Amino acid sequence: MQEEKKPIYLQVAETIEERIQEHKYVSSQRLPSDYELAAEFSVSRLTVRKAIEYLIQKQLLVRYKNRGTYVMNQEKIHSGESGLRGFSEVAEAQGKKTRSKIIESGEVPFHEKLWETLEAAENEEIYHVKRVRYLDDEPMTMENLYIRRKFLPKEMTTSELEHSIFGLIEQTMKIAYSHQEIEAILATKEVAKLLEIEVGSPTFFAKSRTYSVTGIPILYDESHYRADKYTFQNTLVRMNRE
Repeated sequence: MQEEKKPIYLQVAETIEERIQEHKYVSSQRLPSDYELAAEFSVSRLTVRKAIEYLIQKQLLVRYKNRGTYVMNQEKIHSGESGLRGFSEVAEAQGKKTRSKIIESGEVPFHEKLWETLEAAENEEIYHVKRVRYLDDEPMTMENLYIRRKFLPKEMTTSELEHSIFGLIEQTMKIAYSHQEIEAILATKEVAKLLEIEVGSPTFFAKSRTYSVTGIPILYDESHYRADKYTFQNTLVRMNRE
């Protein structure tokens, strides 16, 4: 029985994938335009776009609005690789430079669910920091941090919020562990703009609650991570079933 011929877009996709594997196209390299690829493969631009979309789904390529299509960077930030560490600490261990852009900050009005999540008293102040974290000047994650104000330094400047929040907290309270839930979602218009990706691009959405050594909730975090730049590593311990 004759083998069914693959669709043309898959043939194009496989050729591009082979070039990536053979390092003819390297990490972060911009691909030729859809028009140029269509001419090279003697196919329509629609076929090329289908091939590119297929490789984006395989997380081999990433398309940036008004910038073109690039080979996805294989050197990702590995969250959870060495225990509980902040963004700055992980980046520093990899020899990278970081910076932050504060979008907004300040005390938030009472919200029952948030106060319950942090086990805070109703009259307790919760401080909110929304910021974008950059790695070597490339946006990596958008953070929404909610911190019990009493665990931050009494005197605190906006510039200090651009650096390690864990470092600020540990001036008053030792951090011990964090519970984290991660799901894959598509970037909204706001997230896409802040992370400089296309609307609908895949992101990791992580909710985490960070605790002190005595088990007191200190910080609640809702963050969006670029899926083309991040991997998550977790250690799961099997409980004794006897």
